[in-house]
Amino acid sequence: MKNLLLIAFLDIKESVRARWFIVYTLVFGGLIALFFIAGVTESQVMGFSGLSRLLLMYIQVTIVILPIFILITTVRSISGDRDNHILEYMLSFPISLPQYYWGKIIGRFTTVFLPVFFAMILALIIGTIKGANIPWNIFLLYSGLLFALSAAFLGISFLISSVVKSSEVALGLSFFVWIVLLAFIDIALISLMMQHRLSEEIIIAISLVNPMEIFRVAAISLFDPELTVMGPVAFYILDNIHLSVFILFSILYPILLGLGFAFFGFNIFKKTDLV
Repeated sequence: MKNLLLIAFLDIKESVRARWFIVYTLVFGGLIALFFIAGVTESQVMGFSGLSRLLLMYIQVTIVILPIFILITTVRSISGDRDNHILEYMLSFPISLPQYYWGKIIGRFTTVFLPVFFAMILALIIGTIKGANIPWNIFLLYSGLLFALSAAFLGISFLISSVVKSSEVALGLSFFVWIVLLAFIDIALISLMMQHRLSEEIIIAISLVNPMEIFRVAAISLFDPELTVMGPVAFYILDNIHLSVFILFSILYPILLGLGFAFFGFNIFKKTDLV
């Protein structure tokens, strides 16, 4: 356990010193500042105003930029250590493979999740100073969704990093994964699939396998419980799944998916050539 936490601590220190972490933190913190400067808290959409409106905009932007940030900053965790011979050096110490692998995951999850979480806390602090009401239900739900989405894409990143030995190939593959998942939340793609007379159940099942789609539907459900902006997809979800059950599913499923990818990546990592 001591070695596990030591690896996690070293990864956190390495990430904090890296330029990507500064950019990563400034992007999400800057979004909150920009929303306040633009007067988002003064606007009202579908009955939501103040901090509720700000958090809604924040979560909609996050769904696009958070996955790609996690992928490009994490996918080289193991493959980059191979390229720089850091992995060979680390394993020369009395550190087991599970300690190294899961320590890296714990450390990297800390650095990718905390900035987006603290950005929301910053919004609550500034909003409280300005006298706004705190929407605790939205804050707690979005915190859970961000935690789940971070876990899902962290697992995908470590799987890619374990399979691919070259950091350049790993980076290219991460962009491909992001583009494919982003395409599957496009309504145009669903319309195209409907034109080929596929069953509605198949279309919805394929779209809900995507953690980004799960995140998107759950985020929209709070300010639009009828999911009117999603068209025919909404009717199928509401007719077959209770909204509270779906929100619980939207948090648990990405976490389990990320853990599954992480364990799969670890099995590959321990069976392949390490250097």
